[in-house]
Amino acid sequence: MSDDDPLTVADLVEYCRTQAALLSGRTETLGAETEALLDEIDDDIADLRSRLAARSTGTETPDAPSGPDGEVADLEALEDDLEEKRAVAEAKQARMSAFRGLSEGYADLAEDVETADDWRAALDRIVSFERERDAPAYFDDRQTLLEAAAEAGEE
Repeated sequence: MSDDDPLTVADLVEYCRTQAALLSGRTETLGAETEALLDEIDDDIADLRSRLAARSTGTETPDAPSGPDGEVADLEALEDDLEEKRAVAEAKQARMSAFRGLSEGYADLAEDVETADDWRAALDRIVSFERERDAPAYFDDRQTLLEAAAEAGEE
């Protein structure tokens, strides 16, 4: 970063707020994906219960494989699918929590940076924050200030 084009504290505050908003949006997206997956799990559980009830009463379900071995294998496959979906939902919830935490951190950081004496102090605070929180891992298509500073040899 050259002295010819210095940043301002206001620019850095805006950067932090933008990062927080992007992470908040990603949290909402993950929430919607998780909700859809949980709805799918609920539907699968209802199907599993229906099949088990039909099996225990001896009535056949139209899409069930014929014979007891086929039914058991089909039910076991459905159970395995449910377990896999549950694990994916838990992983998404953990990611949501991590994204939410980093978003809140950026929002708090914006307030801290606002009171910085100069843009260099603000930049140092942001770069330290991003290093401590491994912020680049959360942004696939966007370069963080930590990455920019590292490329410029200022980290």
